[in-house]
Amino acid sequence: MSPEPHEPGEAGGPHEPGDVREPDEQRTARLLEGELRLQGRVMPASNATFVGEVAGARVVYKPVRGERPLWDFPDHTLAGREVATYELSVATGWDVVPPTVLRDGPHGPGMVQAWQESDPEQSAVDVVRAGEVPAGWHHVFDGLDAADEPVALVHEDTSALRRMAVLDVVANNADRKGGHVLEMADGHRYGVDHGLTFHEEPKLRTVLWGWAGEALLPDEVAVLERLEADLGGELGERLRRLVTPLEVVAARARCRALLDDGHLPGPGEDWPVIPWPPF
Repeated sequence: MSPEPHEPGEAGGPHEPGDVREPDEQRTARLLEGELRLQGRVMPASNATFVGEVAGARVVYKPVRGERPLWDFPDHTLAGREVATYELSVATGWDVVPPTVLRDGPHGPGMVQAWQESDPEQSAVDVVRAGEVPAGWHHVFDGLDAADEPVALVHEDTSALRRMAVLDVVANNADRKGGHVLEMADGHRYGVDHGLTFHEEPKLRTVLWGWAGEALLPDEVAVLERLEADLGGELGERLRRLVTPLEVVAARARCRALLDDGHLPGPGEDWPVIPWPPF
């Protein structure tokens, strides 16, 4: 279980006030420089995933040739979708996705992402005993564990995690599990594993349903209005080199739908409740 949640429900900058973050251009440029040296492979991953180093910095590398896409996502586009979601994250200014680039590597072209070391003492998404939802957390749904004991899926109520939920709606993330949330020691939350995003059909599957039906916050409205404009301009042009033009149009339409609705969506016929397993 995580420590006490940080400022439930507030929307502010991606980190605590006063933090100085290196510009995104410098962060991604470093990933493109020098040789990518592999150190090992993540064996449980559904697509070939390696850990390594670029210029002394630890990275994750997913080569295109190791992709095993699902039937409803086109072949050999998972790496592009990872980078497209990073581009969307940069456009929000929320720093939800770690720096991510397309580059060559030992197994050919693929996605390379800056490694983020998660704090083992924190857990932004958790499973607790039924009826024991921590104060300041959101209940998602009840179920049974492997021993048929009643449990509940919960997640913290923090601005960092809520921003991730908003980004997931725009990106149409089809696979937001608890294990795809990395908890930083300073309270920031990074989202990873975005190979199943941007499809033009409704695909949102997430464990972050705690804000379903809640009104958009002013900060979120401002970001969505900016994204809608940017997706019709330079950002949209960049994304068209990573995903299909129809998927870029659909992402812009999701921004408009969110603004018109004025609240975060909830599960329904078009929105499956949760990916399984949730971690």
